[in-house]
Amino acid sequence: MLDFELDNCFEFELMEVINCWGGNEHHRLFTYWLLSLQQSFPDEILDLDRSVRTLDLTHNKIVDIPVEISKLVNLQRLVLAHNLIDRLPINLAKLESLKVMTLDANRVTSLPDELGQLVRLEQLSISGNSLQYLPETIGSLRNLKLLNVSNNKLKSLPESIGSCFSLEELQADDNSIEDLPESVCNLVHLKALCLNNNNVKQIPTNLLKDCKALQNISLHGNPISMDQFQQMEGFQEFEARRKKKFDKQIDSNVMISSKGLDEGVDH
Repeated sequence: MLDFELDNCFEFELMEVINCWGGNEHHRLFTYWLLSLQQSFPDEILDLDRSVRTLDLTHNKIVDIPVEISKLVNLQRLVLAHNLIDRLPINLAKLESLKVMTLDANRVTSLPDELGQLVRLEQLSISGNSLQYLPETIGSLRNLKLLNVSNNKLKSLPESIGSCFSLEELQADDNSIEDLPESVCNLVHLKALCLNNNNVKQIPTNLLKDCKALQNISLHGNPISMDQFQQMEGFQEFEARRKKKFDKQIDSNVMISSKGLDEGVDH
């Protein structure tokens, strides 16, 4: 039986909680749980309930997220990339403290409507899955800053995405998206919009004019022309912001692409 006290560990992330146990043996045991986990969560993690702030079980063979995950009420970061997960439990919505959820490279085909209850969520990355649509309730994620749904099977984005008012970066490369909802123009904090390798023929007329924070659009591999793009209202202002960002990168000695200033659209 483990003899330790968690009272002084509540402010630390999961690995730091383990260090509070005060022994290398306990640390090795938990590392074993992380590295040798097969298809399910170890009960020992779930039993830590309120003390867990970060849970990272990347590169395992997890198939299901247990309903008991709702016990981790103070969980802020959930990283389950590169597993075999095909669905999310409804009671995932009970993780009211969750700010970051990473589910890249799994087998998820849909997201539950209850996702919209994760109102503190700031980053949602679920690239490399089999999503065919996003729930309308995603619009309830008013604190969401990053949404990555690249490499799925999406044909459209929901109109409600325009209610994600804090969104700064939207990554949706490598899907089958044909058009964008007009509501995208409501995303006044949006800085980057990535839609490479889709079927986008046109983008909302007012996108460049209304999204005044936008600095980067990437539409390579779409049937949209540079002429269409340049004729949009607000294009000149967008170009000025883009070049200003590029110049800052040069001044700061930030490594940039050998192609230089990417125009974002194929000629």
